[in-house]
Amino acid sequence: MYIKQKLLEKLHKIITSQKVIVIYGPRRTGKTTLINNYLSAYKEKFLLLNGDDIDVREKVDTQSIVKLKNLVGDNKLIVIDEAQKIPNIGLNLKIMVDNIKGLKIIATGSSSFDLANQIGEPLVGRKFTLSLFPLAQLEINQIENLIETKSNLENRLIYGSYPEIVITTDNALRERYLKEIISSYLYKDILELENIRHSNKISNLLRLIAFQIGHEVSFTELASQLEINKNTIEKYLDLLEKCFVLFSLPGFSRNLRKEITKNKRYYFYDNGIRNALINNFNPLNLRDDIGALWENYLIAERLKKQEYLDIYSNNYFWRTYDQKEIDLIEERSGCLFGYEIKWGNKKIKPPKDWLEAYANASFEIINQDNYLKFIC
Repeated sequence: MYIKQKLLEKLHKIITSQKVIVIYGPRRTGKTTLINNYLSAYKEKFLLLNGDDIDVREKVDTQSIVKLKNLVGDNKLIVIDEAQKIPNIGLNLKIMVDNIKGLKIIATGSSSFDLANQIGEPLVGRKFTLSLFPLAQLEINQIENLIETKSNLENRLIYGSYPEIVITTDNALRERYLKEIISSYLYKDILELENIRHSNKISNLLRLIAFQIGHEVSFTELASQLEINKNTIEKYLDLLEKCFVLFSLPGFSRNLRKEITKNKRYYFYDNGIRNALINNFNPLNLRDDIGALWENYLIAERLKKQEYLDIYSNNYFWRTYDQKEIDLIEERSGCLFGYEIKWGNKKIKPPKDWLEAYANASFEIINQDNYLKFIC
């Protein structure tokens, strides 16, 4: 079953000659599927390359214009999957788009290319960047009606939204698949690109983060718990963000001295990965972390919606030293939007400090009654 990806629509709209379309995203989220579906409707000649192939790496890793022209031939489109494996990929792509008239290029990677190649600097003004995530609910809506979506909510919170998870109905297979992702793929880019020999410290770091969803993370405390230095913690967390395992929200502050901005909050791109790391696939009625699961799920889904629907937003959390807080703050077009995420339907009022400091900002509670509008 193919669930049409939102990025497919965007790819058709933005691809143009003398530009590189760079598609980032976690492993196993369907980048190759996306490319294959795009190419199935492509009318001109194209060349599909894979950076995992050593012969491809040798052919593309050259700054010779003649050799790159010979490689491209009369193809109008070059697609390079796993492009981060190719040395000097940014510079080589620049040479191609600058010197081969009418050429279109798509490059995909399972980690931010900055881990191995400075793709950003060579391709300034020459690229569009797209991010692909585990399936968004706004994509899954194509195969579900409203009743099915509400019925599957518990599965989304526990097993996440990787494509193979969504189309599988056997929970035992879902658990096996998620554990396989962790053991085979989750740390692959970090271990390969940063020459980190052992993943146990990173695994332990992720487990600690998994239990701190919705709370500020202290690098100093994590360093103490893991018996490694603070700078290493910061490095690992940065790598985990570049490899699309985690994302972070900084604290928002504009007016109040008592607003907290020093620490970040970290979330997983996928609930299933989070639960697999702590080996907890218990149903919701046997869990004490429903609030964390709900918050992680909604904020991750909101980020997918922003990416796929071109909602340009700066995202934060807000908290004061006297424990007043709002889970998600979006800054869009000069306006502030506050969202408090609650599993239950309890009515709460916006914090007084928030209203006084940001009189023109909005405040909304997101719960089971209205969450679909928030993420779809």
